[in-house]
Amino acid sequence: MTVTLREIGDTNREAVLALRVAPGQGRFVSSVRDSLRHAEEKPAANPWFRAVYDGDEPAGFVMVSWDVRSAAAGHDPSSSAVGDGSWMLWKLLVDERHQGRGLGAEIIRQVASLVRDAGGAQLLTSYVPGDDGPAGFYRRLGFVPTGEVDDGEVVARLTL
Repeated sequence: MTVTLREIGDTNREAVLALRVAPGQGRFVSSVRDSLRHAEEKPAANPWFRAVYDGDEPAGFVMVSWDVRSAAAGHDPSSSAVGDGSWMLWKLLVDERHQGRGLGAEIIRQVASLVRDAGGAQLLTSYVPGDDGPAGFYRRLGFVPTGEVDDGEVVARLTL
């Protein structure tokens, strides 16, 4: 598995937009199209997003609220969960055909490395609680709930 994060442009946009999560996961993960719309609607969140490739094949999508200095960020820029100078894993989608092979963990490792290199000391995320949800995935990667709940989502922190 060779995972790379690539910009989305004219040559790969349709393939990235076609990525889908497994049945039953839609309540936990926004589509790529919806995620890009959220990025456009919330520029104060300083969205940074990339297509995730496994070799030469689009396999996922990641979006981070990048180093927000002046406004709270995350899926809701008015959130109290994120303050100045924060990085928030805002969206993470692994296509159903690529799940179960460690791709999600590798994406988190690469994003955490980029954030650390940019001066970040933590990476926040939030997730919808529920059976078959992503809580266990994030816990295995070292994210710890902060005790905050934002718009019904559990906020978790990964110390870098």
